[in-house]
Formats: sequence, structure tokens, C-alpha cells
Amino acid sequence: MVAAYKSTVQIGLLIAIASISNLLAEWLHLPIPGSIIGLIVTFILLKMHVLKLEWLEMGASFLLAELLLFFVPSAVGIISYKQLLLHDGLRVLLIVGIGTAVVMMSSGLLAQKFADVKEREGK
Repeated sequence: MVAAYKSTVQIGLLIAIASISNLLAEWLHLPIPGSIIGLIVTFILLKMHVLKLEWLEMGASFLLAELLLFFVPSAVGIISYKQLLLHDGLRVLLIVGIGTAVVMMSSGLLAQKFADVKEREGK
């Protein structure tokens, strides 16, 4: 029960950061989405030890574990664009495939770089 409460509070904190970042992006008329600003702000707050990782870790882990569910509405929404899919479906599929491959490769390379740095620091 305590873990569920802790996760809920942490998710609430993440939502608060996201909401404030969205408002900030809108208020300052920034060309950067609020979600990106929220990631940067959260990273800076974690690095400056204003936020502790323990304050977000359990809630963030839960959200990451359930990430696939966040894509269901957009995937179902594609059904309403039948004509677009019939006309340009192959191109859309190709772009999605290439985009996925690029993200997977860059994520893998970045993770490998981090692992190499951690290994060198450990020696």
C-alpha cells in the first residue's frame, strides 16, 4: 500500500513538472515543446541535487513499464485515416521503420558510450 501511494505521489510530481514546463513554453512562446523543457528541467534539478532520484524513481519506473499503453490511443486513431493509409501507407510504413531503426541504433550507441564511460570511471 505504501509503494502504491509513493508511486502515485511521484507520478504526480512528474505531471506537475510536465504541466509547469508546458505552461512555461506557452508563456515564453518557445519553439521547443514543453515536454522537452520538462526533461531538461528535471535533468538539471537531478544534477544539482534539488530533486533526488529516490523522489521520482518508483513512479518513473511504473510509467516506463506501462509505456506501451500510452501509444494505444494514437494507434487506434490511425484507423480513421483509411484513405491516407491506402494512398501513402507504404511511405508511412517506411518512414516509421527507418525512424524506429535510427532511434534504436542511436539509443544503443549512446548506451554503449555510457557503459564505456562508467567502466573507465570504475577502474
